[in-house]
Amino acid sequence: MDLLTQDEYKSIAAGLTLPSGAFIDGAFRPAISGETFATVNPATGDKLADIASCGAADVDFAVEKAREAFDDGRWSKLHPSERKDVLIRLAKLMTRNARELAVMESLDSGKTIYDCETVDVPETIHCLKWHAEAIDKIYDQVSPASDDHIAMVVREPIGVVGLVLPWNFPLLMLAWKIGPALAAGCSVVVKPAAETSLTALRMAELAMEAGLPRGVLNIVPGGGADVGEPIGRHMDIDMVSFTGSTVTGKRFLTYSAESNAKEVVLEMGGKNPAIVMDDAENLDRVAAHVVNGAFWNMGENCSASSRLIVHKDVKAELLDRIAHHAKQWNIGDPLDPETRMGALVSEGHYNKVCGYLDQAEKVVIGGKADKGFVEATVVEVPGNDSTLAREEIFGPVLSVIEVSGFDEAIKIANDTDYGLCASIFTANAKRAIRGARAIRAGTVTVNSFGEGDITTPFGGFKQSGFGGRDNSIHAHDQYTQLKTIWIDLADDADEAVD
Repeated sequence: MDLLTQDEYKSIAAGLTLPSGAFIDGAFRPAISGETFATVNPATGDKLADIASCGAADVDFAVEKAREAFDDGRWSKLHPSERKDVLIRLAKLMTRNARELAVMESLDSGKTIYDCETVDVPETIHCLKWHAEAIDKIYDQVSPASDDHIAMVVREPIGVVGLVLPWNFPLLMLAWKIGPALAAGCSVVVKPAAETSLTALRMAELAMEAGLPRGVLNIVPGGGADVGEPIGRHMDIDMVSFTGSTVTGKRFLTYSAESNAKEVVLEMGGKNPAIVMDDAENLDRVAAHVVNGAFWNMGENCSASSRLIVHKDVKAELLDRIAHHAKQWNIGDPLDPETRMGALVSEGHYNKVCGYLDQAEKVVIGGKADKGFVEATVVEVPGNDSTLAREEIFGPVLSVIEVSGFDEAIKIANDTDYGLCASIFTANAKRAIRGARAIRAGTVTVNSFGEGDITTPFGGFKQSGFGGRDNSIHAHDQYTQLKTIWIDLADDADEAVD
């Protein structure tokens, strides 16, 4: 992709018309209370817009309209090919407006325009297209019943779905959820993170332009207590999919238990290990993967490689190479295409990350922070019991733990409450496979950092995930119910009573 200049991106930013109302039943609306909150550019501290600050009454209204849309079949009963056509049109509209969306995302979140242009927006469009194309290619089943019966196992959309989004990948996480949810025929009520509501609102506007019926996609901005909890407790929401912190995610299990026992899918935190053994090949390439895993998106990534578990025989050389690669991850204006690390999403989160930096006893690389920006940082910790090794920092901080062998590395990798992602670097194929199987994580990469792609399920073990997976065909399962239809074919004459 040909990137623009910093001045050109600033010109686009200056000309943006930013959405501000909630999007319910096909139109932008103020909050019923009339209240608003400011959304701020974290790189400058400047206010971008005043957003409708919704509450329980707005959630009720959105759910009412979503239920009407679901029950009358304007979307749920459309032929699969018709739903596909609408989502393909949405993907095309996003492609036409990709640059505007990328700039809006960067302004609202502090993410670099480089990442927004080359990763977030293209992957969002690809995700929607992939799920759209899957709609009319997922077949139901017929069970092996007797000659006198036919048993069909069919998928039906689960109903009205609440989608609660994180702030680190606002557009992409929206697509991860609405892609399969809309493909299945559900109506959705989306709560974007309060820090990053703009692109979700703009996406809803484009969806209407693409032909999505009113009431099917509703965006209700606001805080967790005001919008998130009412969604979790709502008696007419059939299922909730949440991405965010483990602490918050667990609350949705409580909300479900105390309301209508709605289904809950959680994608939560991680403290992901990158294991580098003494036989790892090409340490310079290994270092590039580790640095990318740790510092991409300022480390604001649930799958970030935040623990480097490295064999003592290659530790010094690997850290030298990591230091070299870390220099390329410069901080600066997110709208400068040369910037690799932007601002942390909010002042509160910046202060939290700085609090962890204050606890570091041995900083090997970086460690400086100023006015919302934190440079790429590597710290050595005395062991896996260190706070910096156990807690999810969600910033550009890599904790290094030295080990003496393979079994010790696997033991430390698994010694965590989380189990989202992991990486293992080794030239020994048997060791790689044994390690990948032994590590308790939803995604394990070998000799690379990554999350798979749209075709592979994404989610975690232990306190990293619950109830389902994002991405792949498996993502469709969580937005559908299975129904058995049992048909008796026996001849009535065979069952006649004398």
